[in-house]
Amino acid sequence: MAMTVQQIHPVAHLPLVLGVLRRLEVATVIDRLIPPHPAHKLSCGRGVEALVLAILDGHHALYKVGKRLEERGMLALLQPGLTRAALNDYRLGHILEALFAANLNKVYSAVALNALEVYAIATPWLHQDTTTIALYGAYADEPKTPGAPRPAYGHSKDGRDDLKQVLLSLGVSGDGGVPVRLGMRDGNRSDSVETPVAIEECLALGCEGVRGIVADSKAYSRRTLGLCLEHGLGLITLVPRTCAVRQELEAWGQQQPVFPLLVEKPGRTKDAAPLAWPQCAPSGRGGV
Repeated sequence: MAMTVQQIHPVAHLPLVLGVLRRLEVATVIDRLIPPHPAHKLSCGRGVEALVLAILDGHHALYKVGKRLEERGMLALLQPGLTRAALNDYRLGHILEALFAANLNKVYSAVALNALEVYAIATPWLHQDTTTIALYGAYADEPKTPGAPRPAYGHSKDGRDDLKQVLLSLGVSGDGGVPVRLGMRDGNRSDSVETPVAIEECLALGCEGVRGIVADSKAYSRRTLGLCLEHGLGLITLVPRTCAVRQELEAWGQQQPVFPLLVEKPGRTKDAAPLAWPQCAPSGRGGV
């Protein structure tokens, strides 16, 4: 049987990406939180799909999204009857504003929780950490939009104390490192203030079977420990060297017989001594 090929499009990897987005029901979850308006041909959910496809195709400019996806032959796959004009930069910008107004952290967590369910990823342990994002250019002292993070000078984790920044707080699943919670905070917010809040937000997600939290030494605080005790959760963290309990434990460990070595890694520099982690003592009091 003869076949006629009317059009050929270099779709590349985009149909595979769209397939994953559809399996995760990203558009469905977003449209449930931000119901489509009858006057809009493109819903927020479908718009997010288009933005993800464009970004993963190397195009971030909003005015290029429609043109690029049309060249890739993706418009009909995104939505029957969708035109390039519907993916204009004004509509895409409106979608981004709607996502922020709906609480972007809430939208993100809803998508992430659905991903955990779809791929049957267990979350017995949640990992929490923060990083800073340096910003260039002039920024007002106070954001115009309520709830937006305030760019400010603070402790920079990449050594750029000369630049204003915002703090990115992220919680991920222990299995697979799937991000389940994010928060954008003011640039001068400290980890010691953010960590207890982040843990509370992680618990508020309602993930099933959560046994504990893994975080850095900033999690070792009265508020965080009390929070974990209240919810019956474990906490894996590094006790600061200045704490008496760590100093007492180290002193006790030095007086004990040598424990079996669990892990040994090269030092951070060529001349540094190897890093060693001994097994916990039989009594449960020592070790790391």
